[in-house]
Amino acid sequence: MIEPHATAQPGTATAPAQPGTAKAPPPWSGQGPARLPVSTATGRFLVLAGVFICAACGLVYELELVALASYLIGDSVTQASVVLSVMVFAMGLGSLVAKRLRGRAAAGFGAVEALLALVGGCSAMALYAVFAWTGDWGGAWQGGSSYVLVAFSLAIGLLIGAEVPLLMELIQRIRRQDAGGAVADLFAADYVGALAGGLAFPFLLLPLLGQLTATLITGTVNAIAGGALVLGLFRQDLSRRARWLLVVANLVVLALLASAAVLVDDFERAARHAVYGKDVRVAMHTDVQEVVLTGGTDGRPLDLYLDGRLRVSGSDERRYHEALVHPAMNGPHARVLVLGGGDGLAVREVLRHGGVRQVDVVELDTRLVELARTDRALSELNGHVYGDPRVRVVAADAFGWLRRAPRGAYDVMVSDLPDPGITSSTKLYSQEFYGLARGVLAGGGRLVVHAGPVESRPRAFWTVDATVRAAGLRTVPYAVAGRDPAAASRSRAPHDWGFVLASRARPELRTPPGTPYVPSLRAGVRAAERTRLTGLPPSTLVHPRYAD
Repeated sequence: MIEPHATAQPGTATAPAQPGTAKAPPPWSGQGPARLPVSTATGRFLVLAGVFICAACGLVYELELVALASYLIGDSVTQASVVLSVMVFAMGLGSLVAKRLRGRAAAGFGAVEALLALVGGCSAMALYAVFAWTGDWGGAWQGGSSYVLVAFSLAIGLLIGAEVPLLMELIQRIRRQDAGGAVADLFAADYVGALAGGLAFPFLLLPLLGQLTATLITGTVNAIAGGALVLGLFRQDLSRRARWLLVVANLVVLALLASAAVLVDDFERAARHAVYGKDVRVAMHTDVQEVVLTGGTDGRPLDLYLDGRLRVSGSDERRYHEALVHPAMNGPHARVLVLGGGDGLAVREVLRHGGVRQVDVVELDTRLVELARTDRALSELNGHVYGDPRVRVVAADAFGWLRRAPRGAYDVMVSDLPDPGITSSTKLYSQEFYGLARGVLAGGGRLVVHAGPVESRPRAFWTVDATVRAAGLRTVPYAVAGRDPAAASRSRAPHDWGFVLASRARPELRTPPGTPYVPSLRAGVRAAERTRLTGLPPSTLVHPRYAD
């Protein structure tokens, strides 16, 4: 080992360098300093600006995959975990692979960015297309959408990971600095860019452009930034042939992304028809969810889909809402609280009972309520309940609203909320939530909960029952079977519905005199009991159990 500062010993001659001996190569790829068209300081600034933009685009791709997969496949915790873990793993592989490209860092970075722009920009459309045209209505990890999700996560992660060593090479060629300083500069720009992308996606891109267009625009920005950085700043590093290849590649990518952006509305309509059929009348994205109405005219049954799931089928909704509401109305019912149920159908059943003086509807999605008020078919189906002076709508999250609600204010509480297996609904099926509900009920008040399907998801159903009991209420679980097979086959809708009736004293499961017949309530209790699972722990905010 040669000590760099060793001094010659007395009487010892230092050997002169031999003619023709090469100097030690620089610590980067063997290329000399870059020949830039701008000053060194400006060059470094432009490279770091490129890092910022590329990092922002990369995070938008990640968030887009998580958001779209959560909507299409369900269980947002699982989707986020899969996307992020696969992507981080792939980034490590991409960094290792990109080491071989350091000798042609400029050309390699340009090619990586063009490919990343194309793959990332088209990822949302590809995932949505597979979901729409393959009929992937399975569980969280069944069907083509799940495989496409993993494939895109892997591809995008590989390309993002390949950026890091190539950018490090480029920034070192502008001005040589110690590795720690270069890494600090590079990662600072990268993390700040990720922050910008992470904030832009939910607050700017998603509400203004929607998922498909937002991703295409992100891919366009990615291609322009990567191409401009290489062709503008490092063009002297490229051969004439490489420059033309990179120009053509970027123009092709931009043309494909632009064509997709022009056709995105037609694509979305075609995909929506593939998912919901050709009878779509209303399709809108609210601040909370996607709302789609089909049918309701010319004698065709009306169907309401929320985030791709059949929530109301006009052919059988009356059976569901009668089973949900009427058993809970057996007793005092002057003051009724409906949680969710913005479609107004549960309220319709509540108002069929004499003696109801007040109905408060707590619904987060005000645009759904407005649709239920103004759409002719839906308002006829719900009996124009929002024109009744006894009905008051509160635009609020049910959990937060219950924390502020006066104690003992309601005789009946109807929890007409989405399935507990949907991650966004988990807190509305927690022990803490039912503890708040218990406090809002009057002394003899009754709570009824839509607890999801019984036959296909008995564990989730009986976890709801265990959770309600853990909040200090006594329960009677029951099920109603018979969803229309044709409606169920068109969606992920279950073939039965499960409910939990609860109160401080053990409730009696029957309907008040003079109300519509609810088919076989006693048989529904027996049907639920046949699936009973014992010893299940309650679901809490810090330990949700429905995905176990």
